[in-house]
Amino acid sequence: MNNAAQGQYSEPTAEEQWRQFRELTCQKDYVDSLRGRNLDVYLLGERIDEPVDHPIVRPSINAMAASYQLAEDEPDLATAWSSITERRINRFLHIPESPQDLVQKNKMQRRMGQLTGTCFQRCAGLDTLSVLFSITFDIDKKHGTAYHERYLAFLKKAQARNLIVGAGMTDPKGDRSKRPSDQSDPDLFMHVTRRTEKGLYVKGAKAHMTGGLNSHWICVMPTMNMRESDKDYAVIGMIPATAPGLTYIYGRQSCDTRALEVGDIDKGNAQYGGQETLVIFDDVFIPWAHVLMDGEYEFAQELVSRFTAYHRASYVCKTGLGDVMIGAASSVAEMNGAETASHVRDKLVEMTHLNETIYSSGIASSYEAKQHESGAFINDPILANICKHNVTRFPYEISRLAQDLAGGLMVTLPSQADFEHETIGPKLDKYLQGKSSVSTEDRTRMLRLIENMTLGRNAVGYLTESMHGAGSPQAQRIQLLRETDFGKKQSLARRLAGIIATDHDTQ
Repeated sequence: MNNAAQGQYSEPTAEEQWRQFRELTCQKDYVDSLRGRNLDVYLLGERIDEPVDHPIVRPSINAMAASYQLAEDEPDLATAWSSITERRINRFLHIPESPQDLVQKNKMQRRMGQLTGTCFQRCAGLDTLSVLFSITFDIDKKHGTAYHERYLAFLKKAQARNLIVGAGMTDPKGDRSKRPSDQSDPDLFMHVTRRTEKGLYVKGAKAHMTGGLNSHWICVMPTMNMRESDKDYAVIGMIPATAPGLTYIYGRQSCDTRALEVGDIDKGNAQYGGQETLVIFDDVFIPWAHVLMDGEYEFAQELVSRFTAYHRASYVCKTGLGDVMIGAASSVAEMNGAETASHVRDKLVEMTHLNETIYSSGIASSYEAKQHESGAFINDPILANICKHNVTRFPYEISRLAQDLAGGLMVTLPSQADFEHETIGPKLDKYLQGKSSVSTEDRTRMLRLIENMTLGRNAVGYLTESMHGAGSPQAQRIQLLRETDFGKKQSLARRLAGIIATDHDTQ
């Protein structure tokens, strides 16, 4: 690189990047850590000077902040002893050292879903940290690199400071029929643009980044299997959210502008919401100390496979949202005076059955975890994919049943402003009541919550994300086909059918 080009870019060391971060001890510390960062953020066609105070953004910050509060309120659940830093840390930064660690992680995720009723945005980052532990170990074993040592140095600092690491995996992908290196525009997949003595530069974008704007660090990594021609696309690196060259474009969510309205009833869940951003990386610098893969393309597929084993089991978080949905549906039934009807009870039982089926497969994948040579435990991949495949279906049926029990009033309710109007407000209070013992406002609030989770802002976290997060349904089916030993199952059947054993049966 020529001197003129060098002068255009700052190449901070890893130590210099870490100086901006202090230890966070509570949710207030976390919220304060997001202020004054001067990020390049765009929402509804405008640059946002301070995202922390923006009414559309703030609910997503509140949801992530709840993970800090849970660590204080329920430390047995939301903290863990780290052998890396030899101290108790937030479980969202913990590398699983036993199957029980993964079970506790799942229980924590369900609890977070119960408390927020939305996507709390930390699972992808946690699962990224977990998979990097074993992948960097394996790359070093084959190539004699120092990625694992670099990773541990980063992780120790992140655990000690109690920071949030976001996951940047999904590329825009462009033409799906072409490999990363075959795209007409090379930037449609994240790639290395150049290397210097101090580090490397990456360019591209990461889509659907959950909580990207609310993170302290962003880990970029490959999104699919790679070939030798894709070596420049096989890159993993840690980037501070404040790095020069980053642009954040906030994704729209259904009914998100209700957050701009006066009052909280029509919002359904005024306090908490999810967040997805498109993050553009325009020649962003990564010092070598934070580079954890650079050209080892043959490990990209294994990275994705292990990540999905962790992350698809993490979708037990949706059972926490399911608990809220079941609670809202049963509450509305009571408010309507219909709680004793047999069909109502049957629908609530069905909702519970579906919700617990999701949970059981996720928990089972954690109990069946196996230890990697690095020491980390990894979820059973088949059961993890079963968990996520259940999630692509069951929340939709739970939502349908909740809407059934809520009735049509859920989508035809007048606004809070109408209820508060001097003339028509008393009339609405009169005609839109259910049981006389239940206030019309309480009934309205419960109906708005169901609307919020099935049609509104938090339907993103409960429904669409359930479909496409961590891969679409077909991605799970492909993984199930790859992981299932059909030959072994055939041998079991042949033995019982009395068919003469084959060579396969003795293997």
